[in-house]
Amino acid sequence: MTRSVVVKIGTTSVTDARAGVAQEVLDSVAQDVVELRREGWAVVVVTSGAITAGWNEVGRGRPRPTDSITLQAVSAVGQPLLMDAWRRAFARHNVVVGQVLLAPLDFSHRGQYLHARSTLEALTALDVVAVVNENDAVADEEIRFGDNDRLAALVANLVTASHLVLLTDTSGLLTADPRLDPSATLIDVVVSIDSELERSAGPSRSGVGSGGMASKVAAARIATWSGVTTVIAAARESHPLVRALSDANDFGTTFEPRAERLSARKAWIAFAVASSGTLEINQGALDALERHGRSLLRVGVERRSGDFFEGDAVEIHGPHGEVIAKGLVRVGAEGFDAGDDVVVHRDDLVLLRRP
Repeated sequence: MTRSVVVKIGTTSVTDARAGVAQEVLDSVAQDVVELRREGWAVVVVTSGAITAGWNEVGRGRPRPTDSITLQAVSAVGQPLLMDAWRRAFARHNVVVGQVLLAPLDFSHRGQYLHARSTLEALTALDVVAVVNENDAVADEEIRFGDNDRLAALVANLVTASHLVLLTDTSGLLTADPRLDPSATLIDVVVSIDSELERSAGPSRSGVGSGGMASKVAAARIATWSGVTTVIAAARESHPLVRALSDANDFGTTFEPRAERLSARKAWIAFAVASSGTLEINQGALDALERHGRSLLRVGVERRSGDFFEGDAVEIHGPHGEVIAKGLVRVGAEGFDAGDDVVVHRDDLVLLRRP
């Protein structure tokens, strides 16, 4: 079985102190990618940094803008600069790269999702390294991924990767923010991601990236539920990607995959499709879903919200408001009370917590 990895490099790692592209970091990652490919790995690169690189080119020392329209225009300037830097990094090894720009709609629609997968598979068959980024220049602000950590996790699911590596400006997930707690230590291995761990991860403090440790932990949750081993590690160490994939588990933080891997389709439902509404269910329906593996029936729905249609994804909340599942509805909101008794069939439903 071919081993495959998606590696994501954050904005603070691909740009230098002057906000230009940090060519040496790209060169280091490219060298690792080439070495892994020689060992039989399939590798997809997810890169951030287009907006930062673009503003370095046109900003002329002015404060970075905050409005979405200007930032999208700036990303159009930065994306070719970023891709040229990746092209030069891999050209030293006679390896060709291909640019793939993805938007949330590429994951929300099943047909487009499969088409994106085919494109990435075709690039691998051509011996080309795919370099993926969000299509910032045209993406609607309301439906953007928001950070490339989530995008990388979705790509890992898309290509059925065995590993996801998130390279960043820290050594991994720490017990606390080292800027606030000098005694903070590195967490080597995370067996399961719970709500306390998610709350303890802080937002981005760099001012240039859109992610932060919280987004990386959220991405690790998506990936591990898809059966993907995930590592958060420092990008500027020597051979960061090779070391992150070693069996020693002595570099960065490793998140172990869940034993029960979701199928590709159920992972798509759980994490790739945006929710169009909410269903709040009663205790009887909750027991039927979690304890007996049943479908969700209309009689079990106490309240609903959102303007959803047949085939849309909805979040399913328990009696106390907690998110317990996500699924594709068989009835729309308008005809909900007169529709099929089965609201969400068990084949279209993903439980998001353990009973």
